[in-house]
Amino acid sequence: MNISKPEQRVLHVLAQGGAIDVERAPGGKVRSATCRTREGHILTDLTMAVFDRLRKRRFIRSHEGRPYRITRSGLGAVRAQLDNRG
Repeated sequence: MNISKPEQRVLHVLAQGGAIDVERAPGGKVRSATCRTREGHILTDLTMAVFDRLRKRRFIRSHEGRPYRITRSGLGAVRAQLDNRG
């Protein structure tokens, strides 16, 4: 399956323990999404288009109003990357 580089980066951050926080409009529709690493840094590669594609492909999901996390199919789709934290 073809996954773009921004999608790959977001999935990699989520696989390492990150989460996606969303802000919803009064109607319940997602207005904005922010990807945070487990250290609390913000990943700028997450746009609404990337968020919608990941959610449509069921690579991420939210359970009971919690932040979005990676799913098993998302873990299977992410390619291995070297951990560059030193």
